[in-house]
Amino acid sequence: MSAVRTLEHFFIPLADGTRLAARLWLPADAEARPVPAILEYIPYRKRDGTRGRDEPMHGWFAENGYAAIRVDMRGSGESDGLMDDEYLPRELDDACEVIAWLAAQPWCSGSVGMMGKSWGGFNCLQVAALRPPALKAIITVCSTDDRYADDIHFMGGTLLNDNLWWGAIMLAYQGRSADPALVGEGWYEQWLRRLEHLPFFPALWLAHQRRDAYWRHGSICEDFSAIACPVFAVGGWGDAYTNAIPRMLEGLGVPRLGLIGPWAHIYPQDGVPGPAIGFLQEAVRWWDHWLKGEDRGIMAEPMLRAFVEEWTPPGHRDPVPGRFVGEAVWPSPRIGPRTFHLGPGALLAQSGSSEEIAFSSPAWTGSAAGEWMGTGVPGEEPADQRHDDAFSCVFDSDALTERLELLGGAELEVALSSDKPLAQLCVRLCDVAPDGSSRRVAYAVLNLTHRDSHAEPEALVPGRFYDIGLKLSDCGYAFAPGHKVRLAFSTAYWPLIWPAPEVATLTLRCPGRLHLPVRAMDTAEPAVTFEPPRSAARAPVTQVALGRMTRTHTLDLLTDTATYVTHGEGGLFGEGVLRFDDIDTTLSHSLRRELTVKGSDPLSARYRLTQEYEMGRENWAIRLEISTSMRASADVFFLEGEVKAFANGILAAERRWEESLARDLL
Repeated sequence: MSAVRTLEHFFIPLADGTRLAARLWLPADAEARPVPAILEYIPYRKRDGTRGRDEPMHGWFAENGYAAIRVDMRGSGESDGLMDDEYLPRELDDACEVIAWLAAQPWCSGSVGMMGKSWGGFNCLQVAALRPPALKAIITVCSTDDRYADDIHFMGGTLLNDNLWWGAIMLAYQGRSADPALVGEGWYEQWLRRLEHLPFFPALWLAHQRRDAYWRHGSICEDFSAIACPVFAVGGWGDAYTNAIPRMLEGLGVPRLGLIGPWAHIYPQDGVPGPAIGFLQEAVRWWDHWLKGEDRGIMAEPMLRAFVEEWTPPGHRDPVPGRFVGEAVWPSPRIGPRTFHLGPGALLAQSGSSEEIAFSSPAWTGSAAGEWMGTGVPGEEPADQRHDDAFSCVFDSDALTERLELLGGAELEVALSSDKPLAQLCVRLCDVAPDGSSRRVAYAVLNLTHRDSHAEPEALVPGRFYDIGLKLSDCGYAFAPGHKVRLAFSTAYWPLIWPAPEVATLTLRCPGRLHLPVRAMDTAEPAVTFEPPRSAARAPVTQVALGRMTRTHTLDLLTDTATYVTHGEGGLFGEGVLRFDDIDTTLSHSLRRELTVKGSDPLSARYRLTQEYEMGRENWAIRLEISTSMRASADVFFLEGEVKAFANGILAAERRWEESLARDLL
């Protein structure tokens, strides 16, 4: 291991005079023996926002002979400038300048890798598509190749309620000031400029309800061939971005690897739910191969290494039972379809006679959906699906006589009609145990006006049947003998997605077909194993106060109104109030969500979020009070927001937004 020195803060100059704030972990002898650089480039504040994660990860890379650098994007943290939106050309061009600057440093060998999770996973794909000369390889974690199909805004042409959640959190994140200890007396004026410029993110994204040029920008699936450097794509079944990994393995033409574990939206060395793995060792093998030209055997691994989960009762499980398997290529020739045919109430081995089944769900159906994006905390997983199965059109197989192992995405073919011009189809693939408990294995939602195109949706003709093809989310899962395969259809999925303006009745014409991606078992296949997690030393942290997370769903039987509430106190996910001891900075972030809807009236839907964010130390105490809300008529979405910013207890700035956006077949 190399001795490491850390540069807490410095600026990288850009051509237009803007300076980006950076933190660097460097092998102590790098000036004498230059090393490759690894860049992580995100807006979440290197100083305090990601410090707890950065220290052990980037410190590990430096110990293993790399210059690891965390850069705050323009308009975030201690960097200069203002932020207008995510993934804009300016953001990507800045990254290309940073890569060129890194390659030219006397401690750098001239080779640069880029990695990141979530926003950082997105932009390293997007930067790779620009082909900066010094960028030799990337690792993208919990990201997507398609910003419309698989990001936190829309899903299947429906509006994710997390669009408001994430937009509200971004108001808090971008509402924070730079640290005066690093930028000096000008911090306050810079803070006021940022608050005055702060975009109303939820409305910014909701303004683009179709897959238009806004979403095509930065979606590398538009042209996979633009990427010329090797790609290592990583994710977890507990995350929301995993579907992109098989697509990228299939679509990219460069050397590539995929890794999917049981984890949520977390780097795998900290993976929850577990088992966590020695991902940093895997990353170093990757960097050694592509940045140093040292063969550590990483490219002899299967193209896709994925975790296959075994049955456990619905709810939180950590670790998840199962095992990792390997596929030498993707798509894999050892995975083939097993087809079930839809008959009234049943999944059949053979096609039956033609029959029609009508169904309509209360607008609050979906109470057991769990969170769209898992973060590894208890309660966010899908609950027992019997809560939703009761209000769905359900098809069950016979009890299985042998193990049924899936890897990939199930595909559905069905003919449907609607009595309304706009309707939603929500489909769940479930594992039903002998005791009747039902675990969600995969799912999909579809705004039926988007049945043929997300770019050019068309209203339904009531009463007309349409042939619908729908791919469910990818999974790695094994059904046990004695269990049943269940397919459940509903016309709503609240609180995951915003409801259609009217309660619709759908009519399904049997027989339809369900194709499951069945993986052939091979008792002789080699085991896929990983080292246990290792890292550098963690940043010293003190828990100042305990946090608390509550999650409730109630149904008022008199008014037929469902209310879903989550409340993280002290920490966004209940982790508590924390102080980074070495920089004497305390952070507290509380958020409450409340979503209500009446079963017979989708237009009664209401969504409100309130937040308090506090950070600082003696003589520097920042507090943000934030509220956002959303409702809709049949034709218009109404969004409101407010930010109040306080410095040392005194109101410094206040922003308010009121936005009305026309519903576009949504």
